[in-house]
Amino acid sequence: MIYGYLRVSTDKQTLENQKFEIKKFCERENLQINRWITETISGTQDFEKRKLGKLLRRLKPGDVLISSEISRLGRNLLQIMTILNICMQKGAQVWTIKDNYRLGADIQSKVLAFAFGLAAEIERNLISQRTREALQRLKAGGRKLGRKTGSKNKRHILDGKEEEVLNLAKNGTPKTQIARRMGVSIFTIYQFLEKHAASPKQKALQDRSSIL
Repeated sequence: MIYGYLRVSTDKQTLENQKFEIKKFCERENLQINRWITETISGTQDFEKRKLGKLLRRLKPGDVLISSEISRLGRNLLQIMTILNICMQKGAQVWTIKDNYRLGADIQSKVLAFAFGLAAEIERNLISQRTREALQRLKAGGRKLGRKTGSKNKRHILDGKEEEVLNLAKNGTPKTQIARRMGVSIFTIYQFLEKHAASPKQKALQDRSSIL
């Protein structure tokens, strides 16, 4: 599927220029837009509250999202990077006309993938540093460190918060808000929800909610 995405911030602006640019581009490239997604909303709004969020959830490998420029997707770097990361994980492509950007197998995409990997590595290092500092404080306080023989280390930054995170996600809370509330990055939230998508605990929560 090829999607054309159009967005303006206010109803005083028009979508026609963006649509014209995309149509002209598709004519040159011999492409056909299968579905248009249009909305009038500020780019600073959380993308999950916009039609764009629904589109991202619908994307499949091989799909293409075309926009007149990358700023139509969002108005800040973190939001744009998050959107592009979702598309990369789904195997979908993002093309922008004015910026001449192609998210796919080209060098720009490889650089972007490196940036995502670097961000994830920085987060892991920060978590590791905070863990070491916490352990040093405990050790200085005379607490015996280490785990019992035979036990397994399964600690995670969201341990003890699983039910809260899953309930927030189920109730439609945007992942960016969940990340801020939990004090972690949005990449951590996406990884957590993907890991727990079909977990027995989530199923139990869903069953209990349906009973209530």
